[in-house]
Amino acid sequence: MRMQNTLIKPFRGLRPAPGRATEIAAPPYDVLSSAEARERAAGKPWSFLHISKPEIDLAADVDPYTPEVYAKAAENLAAMVTAGVLVRDEKPCYYAYRLTMNGHVQTGLVAAANVTDYDSNRIRKHEFTRPDKEDDRVRQIEATNAQTGPVLLAYPDSATADALIAAATANTPAADVTADDGIRHQIWVIDDAAQIDAITRAFDVMAALYIADGHHRSAAASRVSAARRQEGHTLSSDVFLAVIFPQHQMKILDYNRVVKDLHGLEKSTLVTRLAEAFNVTPSPARVHPACAGEFGMYLPGQWYALTIKPALIPADPVASLDVSLLSDHLLGPLLGITDLRRDKRIDFVGGIRGLAELEKRVDSGEMAVAFALHPTRMDQLMAVADSNNVMPPKSTWFEPKLADGLVSHVLD
Repeated sequence: MRMQNTLIKPFRGLRPAPGRATEIAAPPYDVLSSAEARERAAGKPWSFLHISKPEIDLAADVDPYTPEVYAKAAENLAAMVTAGVLVRDEKPCYYAYRLTMNGHVQTGLVAAANVTDYDSNRIRKHEFTRPDKEDDRVRQIEATNAQTGPVLLAYPDSATADALIAAATANTPAADVTADDGIRHQIWVIDDAAQIDAITRAFDVMAALYIADGHHRSAAASRVSAARRQEGHTLSSDVFLAVIFPQHQMKILDYNRVVKDLHGLEKSTLVTRLAEAFNVTPSPARVHPACAGEFGMYLPGQWYALTIKPALIPADPVASLDVSLLSDHLLGPLLGITDLRRDKRIDFVGGIRGLAELEKRVDSGEMAVAFALHPTRMDQLMAVADSNNVMPPKSTWFEPKLADGLVSHVLD
């Protein structure tokens, strides 16, 4: 088995120097606005936000997609390396990464995933990407000559891989950070050659890995790899930075919907027409769906429990998703929302915000109705990816989120 052809590879991680991880670790680039990032990084010169959201170091009205922004990211990354705040490992390693949130613990592996396997769909996708977002990540990689935001992957059940990663966490972690949101991030370095080889082999027998979050980052890495191959470059640009967790440890929260108006319907008419596809029950309390096929609906001052009629649930892995059932039998035919990507009348609320956020959006008058969904399951995501299909937009909300800055991958 030649290392360059394996599903994953060790790499020389660029990491916080001892004792600096707390200063550096930052939320992912795509969960904060520029204004929020500017506020979070205030007084923190080594926050990784200066690399992942470099517009915070330029004028407040700067376009975050202009060349000077990407140049600033490269400048800030170089400054952190020069100052010794970020240090690159001398030899290729793997890294164990543990996330702890409210008693939930998941432990995975930081690795370089093979772009060739992404291109051949062995690393499987479940979402479409947007060209403008891909372009942004391509420019970031090219400017910094590094992959600074990891792709979140899942691996299918493997007791061998689980045991190897768990064994790597027996010692004191190289980084141990509890972020402002209470989520704990721990990193262990795996530099033993025998352990590295065993991990590589354990993953290489897997039929597939699955992208959970980071479709734009992985697509951008593929584009950079293809461009550099044309220029004669190989090796380090043929992989992308990934954190890979066992699928049975992954936590998906609900991804809820709020809609601005009732498409000309009276509230009573909407409730009546819902009975065509759902069993409808008014509820004196908030409705948090307990299983697939159940939905909560909130109109001003009133919750309803909705249950899709079983005969309407198809066998198709995409059409049977709760997000699809809601769109196909309610959002489209009753509220006139047929394009979740472009329709400005609908917005999406991650389950981390709770059902109170849905009530707030409706009771304020900003929105007319809200829908609470049961979370999509990992086996459903994998079934969609295995069928070479894609999910509707905003189908999954993964928690806890990875931190940026704890391990980056430099392209040699």
